[in-house]
Amino acid sequence: MSQSNLSENVHVSLGSRSYDIAIVSDAADSIGDVVTNWLHDRFGESAKSHRAVVVTDQNLADSHAAAIERGLTSARWACSNIVLEPGENSKSLSVLNGLYDRMVAQKADRQTVVVAVGGGVVGDVAGFLAASFNRGIPFVQVPTTLLAQVDSSVGGKVGVNHPQAKNLIGAFYQPLGVFIDTTVLQSLPDRDYRSGLAEVVKYGVILDANFFEFLENNIDGLNRRDADVLRHVISCSCRLKADVVEQDEYERTGLRAVLNYGHTFAHAFEALLGYGELQHGEAVSIGMVCASRLAERLKLIDADVTQRQVALLKAVHLPISLPAESGLSIDAILERMSLDKKNIGGKLRFVLPTKLGHVELMSDIDEAEVRKVLEEALNSAQ
Repeated sequence: MSQSNLSENVHVSLGSRSYDIAIVSDAADSIGDVVTNWLHDRFGESAKSHRAVVVTDQNLADSHAAAIERGLTSARWACSNIVLEPGENSKSLSVLNGLYDRMVAQKADRQTVVVAVGGGVVGDVAGFLAASFNRGIPFVQVPTTLLAQVDSSVGGKVGVNHPQAKNLIGAFYQPLGVFIDTTVLQSLPDRDYRSGLAEVVKYGVILDANFFEFLENNIDGLNRRDADVLRHVISCSCRLKADVVEQDEYERTGLRAVLNYGHTFAHAFEALLGYGELQHGEAVSIGMVCASRLAERLKLIDADVTQRQVALLKAVHLPISLPAESGLSIDAILERMSLDKKNIGGKLRFVLPTKLGHVELMSDIDEAEVRKVLEEALNSAQ
């Protein structure tokens, strides 16, 4: 198979902030040439300095990040690196201050390119570092988890956490480009991989019924992590998210809210069970089933729409109900859901399907109907 058949490209059209998402397999050695082309396309002849700071974490420093560094240096990029502690604790202002010190010590300037190699945490921190250092320098996303590849690396959301709230301090700052190599998914732990599949399924439900059908027809390939299937799935997911971002880059029209399908339930489950008990994608999987059942109760969809979601999620080994003995109460879940940022005037709002491939943001949902859905979710956990 030729190299051209082993790669796909998604263009995100945002005027002067436009960029490409390159989706390849077993091609980390090509990143130097790819980033060089992106840099020259964006800045022309003024892009004379080929210096990169690779930001990664300790789990990836000697593997994927090292491969990316080799790919850059082979294309005559001068590279240095910054290695973070793995995990959410690295998304803090105190860690960020240390990164600024490292950038100054490494004599980074406005032509230095930050290359984020890792999952969502690394991408968020490195992206905000690039957005704020020297009033903004170029950065490249190299996401290494499926969740980051189809979600957090696309759209320009970067930032760190505040002690009182996640992602409270941040910016919309688009990358120079996104470089996705499906090969890194072969070594991804099973739970992490399947957590990312929940967001993939979400795109089919909210935006593209044909894509949902493709997933139904390629369950074996998804479970085997087949490279051809993954390139197509990642490409379609990125294209669907890019379509939304192009229309609502700064979240001002409310269109990006559709990307939160299942998340009102999921965020409550995650918070109440303790972050880590359920991975984000696992919580989203359960949350999508709850949201679809709520849409059923409101006569927005037929039961078939929910059943197809349940069947697909189960086929890729994602949970569809809360863990047994979760200890959650309906009142506690509703209280946590009341904090959702989509709510207005104390009224619960949900992203709900009206058919497969289309969802809408619904207001003034009767709490009694939500209670019945939660009761079902809790009973199925027994």
